[in-house]
Amino acid sequence: MCGHETAVLEMGIDVKVRSRNDGCHVHAIAAGSDWRWLNLAMILLGLFMAGEVIVGLASGSLALLSDAAHMLTDVASIALALAAMRLAVRPPKGGYTYGLKRAEILATQANGLALLLLAGWLGYEAISRLVDPLPVAGGLVLITALVGMVVNAATTWVISRANRANLNVEGAYQHILTDLFAFIATAIAGVVMVFTGFARADAIATLVVVALMIKAGVRLMRASGRILLEAAPVGVDPAELGARLAGIDGVVELHDLHVWQITSGQPALSAHVLVAEGGACHAVRRAMESLLRAEYAITHTTLQVDHVEAIVTVNESDPHCADARGLAPRTAAL
Repeated sequence: MCGHETAVLEMGIDVKVRSRNDGCHVHAIAAGSDWRWLNLAMILLGLFMAGEVIVGLASGSLALLSDAAHMLTDVASIALALAAMRLAVRPPKGGYTYGLKRAEILATQANGLALLLLAGWLGYEAISRLVDPLPVAGGLVLITALVGMVVNAATTWVISRANRANLNVEGAYQHILTDLFAFIATAIAGVVMVFTGFARADAIATLVVVALMIKAGVRLMRASGRILLEAAPVGVDPAELGARLAGIDGVVELHDLHVWQITSGQPALSAHVLVAEGGACHAVRRAMESLLRAEYAITHTTLQVDHVEAIVTVNESDPHCADARGLAPRTAAL
């Protein structure tokens, strides 16, 4: 019997004191680089947002104010990303055995919800202005929108330099990219108002911004919700994965398979594996780890490997083992 052997790997490194510290050091370096890019993006957006609020009030443009409000959520999303990243690199302590890695997912949920709520308010205001339009200074709207396009293009490039595998960074990136498209719509509305005097173009541009905000908000809520509900990573089919593992030479049965994400970009897997009496359980475990690492990028694994006959003998009255014996050889019970 393999003695309930458990193999745990994290970030491709055996979890020993020295190796785990090295891994944390590498992660901290990467996070530090992201912090610099995010801080720069937050400064650029914050300065322009303050000016846009002033121009929006002076021109009477709801489109500019909606862009400014969206930029406020951009700044907030980056601030949350920075706070969450600092929490995420803290080592596990007390009852938080994974540390605070999922702080970024909570921040992403907050960002997505903020986008949806703000979209609802702006949508209401835009519809009101379609019914009863107000005068808008089209020239100011056009100039501000053109400057906003330049600022957002620069900020989008800055954010793209950070690690977008991090869902929080991706959330901030989506916020800013959406704002870039929003400024394009606002600039078009400014051109229309300058040359035709059609004030409702401002409200129409606002509705375009609202549609983009809803799309980005739903996307962020869905992606972060999958992680909170511990769904399998996108692109990983648990049934297919289980069949691949159960098909490895020496495996008799595989059950209690779970695959989820600790946080964005950090998938994890656990399973109970039964091998034939006298089988090479260590070799089976290594083969599984190699397959998961090479083809699924799963490096955080917990595999309990036992000899099937020994488990049946020792735990004859265990319903769990009785269920396991009922499985066909080399099948995966998910």
